[in-house]
Amino acid sequence: MREGGLSPRALVARIIVIFIFAVLALRLGYIQLVDDRYNELSDRNYLRNVVLYPPRGEIYDRNGELLAQNRLCYDVTIVRKDMPKSGFDTTRVSNLVGMSREALVKKIKQSPYRRESRLTRYPITVEQKLLLDEMNIGGFYTSQRTVRQYPRKIGGNLLGSINEVTKAKIEKDDSYAVGDYIGMEGLELAYEDVLRGEKGLVLQDIYAPQAERNTILKEPVAGKSIVCTIDAELQQLAEELMEDKVGAVVAIEPSTGEILTMVSSPTFNPDELVIGRERGNNYAKEIQNPRMPLWNRAVKSRYPPGSTFKLVTGLIGMQEGVLRPHYMYPCNMGYHLGGEHIGCHEHRSPLGLHYAIATSCNAYFCYVFRNILENKREYEITKDGFEAWRDYVLSFGFGRKLDSDFLGEGAGYIPTREFYDKRYRKSWNALTILSLSIGQGELGCTPLQMANLAAIVANRGYYYIPHIVREIEGQDSLDARFYQKQYTKVDTKHFEPIVEGMWRGVNKDGTCQGAYLKGFDVCGKTGTAQNSKGEDHSTFISFAPRNNPKIAIVVYVEHGGFGAEMAVPIASLIEEKYLTDTIKRPHLVEYVKGHKIAYPMYRKKR
Repeated sequence: MREGGLSPRALVARIIVIFIFAVLALRLGYIQLVDDRYNELSDRNYLRNVVLYPPRGEIYDRNGELLAQNRLCYDVTIVRKDMPKSGFDTTRVSNLVGMSREALVKKIKQSPYRRESRLTRYPITVEQKLLLDEMNIGGFYTSQRTVRQYPRKIGGNLLGSINEVTKAKIEKDDSYAVGDYIGMEGLELAYEDVLRGEKGLVLQDIYAPQAERNTILKEPVAGKSIVCTIDAELQQLAEELMEDKVGAVVAIEPSTGEILTMVSSPTFNPDELVIGRERGNNYAKEIQNPRMPLWNRAVKSRYPPGSTFKLVTGLIGMQEGVLRPHYMYPCNMGYHLGGEHIGCHEHRSPLGLHYAIATSCNAYFCYVFRNILENKREYEITKDGFEAWRDYVLSFGFGRKLDSDFLGEGAGYIPTREFYDKRYRKSWNALTILSLSIGQGELGCTPLQMANLAAIVANRGYYYIPHIVREIEGQDSLDARFYQKQYTKVDTKHFEPIVEGMWRGVNKDGTCQGAYLKGFDVCGKTGTAQNSKGEDHSTFISFAPRNNPKIAIVVYVEHGGFGAEMAVPIASLIEEKYLTDTIKRPHLVEYVKGHKIAYPMYRKKR
């Protein structure tokens, strides 16, 4: 070594050390000043993105009463790496969140170490959340959201329910993510886009003081409230009257097409299908019920309209020029010609149109139906007459969806010429299909379509598309189609004789005098639809008052017997409640509620 100097070996070592420190300094400077990846990774240790779920739009009845409102609750998520190393009281936490200790431990072990995962499928209550906060256990986080509650416990099929979105829906619509809620059936589904709102996002610093913890990146947007057309008191009464019965009730305001009540019976308590631990059990109970309470008969079931359809037969006959109100036809306990026989009950004979409607004469409308199809002045062959008849029927809204705002609406069924050609190998005539004249045979109508028929007659020839929503928050009007008159192919002048017959049926000498309400000129038509699987179905369509009608209604009770036996008193009580805001015939309420029908145990064909 040279005096006062470094040896070559020491010099090399010093140069290497200086080089290493220089590299480290440069790298550190690059990381701090240029590369922000490590800042982000560091941030992730204490920052978490939290979805802010918006409150769902609430649903009100036409008078401002809440039908579906929100209840505050909380989701619980866990981050395993943030949990205390010394452990915590797993038994107490499991009891608090409603799961077994074994399930809690298993869930924690299976969760990603750094990423958060949902602890429970169902949200916890406000009370549970406060107790969890008191325990102050690291790694457990709560986020606010809402679930439904239903003050009156009515309108199960009408309102629908809320459930977690499916994977299939997420794949189709990327605006949904795992854990989101979505409307299922009813109004909740039909107006999902309006009710759901928009999710927000917050950046949460879990180590910051509570007051400084959250940085809102996007504010949530609450769903829009809906005012529906339903009258809550009327809905509750109708559901009570239909208890222990299978069928449907639909009432419409003829001047607007607004649905005043829509009941499918049996129904269910919508609170039982609110998202929570018992939803699955309750849903399984309803789905296994052979009377199918989750099936909305009011808009989906296809029923034979029975004698209520005679109104349509009479109207088409007058429009085609083969019937005048004074035309008389005989009825000898029914219609008899060759091998054809359609029975009827006892009444005077011969009779004209008004009395035929009032007394629901089968023979009269068999004559009218044959005259329509066999009108040689207009049609060369009977099959051409049938096609003309079918076009008229379609104009009344039968055999097709009415285009209401209620999803899942059924089309019913009106047979076609091709259908009969195939069934009878092209060898058929008016006598072959004579049962159509009185609403039997292959005819299938939904209760919504039948209520719409009552509205058409009330309006003397037109209707507004039935709809369930009256107003949407922030919108001036509904879709334009709900304000447009839909005309049938029958001239207005032909409806007055039909109205007269319906008025007589209630107020003078007919089959539905049980629907009489003093001072309200109720008009109605009974129907007894034949049923091969037991007692006949009972149905009744009506509107009131006769002039400037306020309500049009159908009641359909499966296996209810004659129309006057069960459908008439139910409809009459609903009309009385709506028109007078009271019920003055408690004995009739007791009769209806006490009338329990024994139903055969079969699942209804959809």
